[in-house]
Amino acid sequence: MTPTALVTRPQPQADAWAARLRAEGLAAEALPLLAIAPAPEAAAVRAALSRLPAQALVVFVSPNAVAQALACAPGWAWPAGLRAAAVGPGTVAALQAAGVPAAAITAPVAPPYESESLWALLAGQTWAGRTALIVRGDGGREWLGEQLRAAGAAVQAVQAYGRGDPVWSDAQRACAQAALAAPAAHCWLLSSSEAVGALARLLPGTDWAASQAIASHARIAQAARAAGFGRVRVVPPELAAVRDALPTMHDHDSA
Repeated sequence: MTPTALVTRPQPQADAWAARLRAEGLAAEALPLLAIAPAPEAAAVRAALSRLPAQALVVFVSPNAVAQALACAPGWAWPAGLRAAAVGPGTVAALQAAGVPAAAITAPVAPPYESESLWALLAGQTWAGRTALIVRGDGGREWLGEQLRAAGAAVQAVQAYGRGDPVWSDAQRACAQAALAAPAAHCWLLSSSEAVGALARLLPGTDWAASQAIASHARIAQAARAAGFGRVRVVPPELAAVRDALPTMHDHDSA
């Protein structure tokens, strides 16, 4: 039996992913492990976005970075000639929905979707004396910014959103308890290491040895294994890949 997918992305991405999986004939529930909060200083985000025409590159780290930046500066217009950069297809889709031309976006077109893959597309350009803006949440990897600085770019980062633990509804808490009671009948879809860390706070004292997960990156899989998950597979964050992987979860040990 194909396990029920527990989509742990923040809202509204969790609902959207669960709906897409259900449209493929799979059982799926939205069970966010992170909550997204607005920018702590919206004025700082607006100021950074007002200077977009002076930038050579603007990196958005996630769909939430796009959505929350837009919330701070509704009605923004993407400057002609400005490059946007994204790591994953979800962020690319969010940028295009926000009016950024597809031709203006640099992003990996195949897994692995990570900063290293994006930098491979950017590294051949001249960055000395140029400026770059990174739109992100609180914390996260500094690696891409470090590469841009090492190449001579002046890099600024602006925090467009915060992250915290979600407040589950009674139905969501019941869903989580059902997953713990029948781990083989459920599969956790993990899209960030921070989400894995939130499990210890949301479900303290849980033994995850009988639970299984699909992780969207090797670093997330490593965090899931460290948390105690007995079965973990790395699957690209693409609908078709997740759809095809779910029915086979019973056939794979940790890989």
